[in-house]
Amino acid sequence: MPDISLIFSIAILIMSVVVHEVSHGFAAYALGDKTAKYQGRLTLNPLYHLDVFGSILLPLFLAITNAGFIMGWAKPVPYNPYNFKNQKWGEALVAAAGPLSNILIAFVFGLVIRFGIGTLPSSFIELSLILVIINIVLACFNLIPIPPLDGSKILFSFLPYRMGSLRASLEQYGIVLVLMFALFFWSSITPVIFWLAQLFTGIPVASLLL
Repeated sequence: MPDISLIFSIAILIMSVVVHEVSHGFAAYALGDKTAKYQGRLTLNPLYHLDVFGSILLPLFLAITNAGFIMGWAKPVPYNPYNFKNQKWGEALVAAAGPLSNILIAFVFGLVIRFGIGTLPSSFIELSLILVIINIVLACFNLIPIPPLDGSKILFSFLPYRMGSLRASLEQYGIVLVLMFALFFWSSITPVIFWLAQLFTGIPVASLLL
């Protein structure tokens, strides 16, 4: 991938994780919690969301070392679940808002690719494809049911309250479990990523990347 594509990939990643986090904030606001609003986090200005390591240093390191992939994150948007109007499903709805925003972005730009091939510049199609893949990866990764990822909050909303000790145990070792999954089991998710990318764009994305 050319250097200019790496630069655009990092920029796309940053804006995608910002949209992801802001979506959490707006969902929480809609459910009655104004924590994110009071802290000035209901904005798409990346300066309010950047995490020095996760948003800048890690993506740059992966790009410079030609790791073959780029990943990162923004500062989590704060919310207080005790303010939610819906105490049972509020946290799950807020958690789902982030991945859904990424899926929506991937879907829209997938349609742009599907109907724009042959009429739009190839460089724009290439960047749109990068955007689609990055957003699908963000959605799939965050839906893994391991704390602190969004999927765990959705899962815990379906579990009975008496299993709160299980949640506490998983949250204690969540980061380690996430790293282990990323290192040893990520390949189990890549077929889903390729399938969604092809579904949205209409082109065999896996064959382009392999």
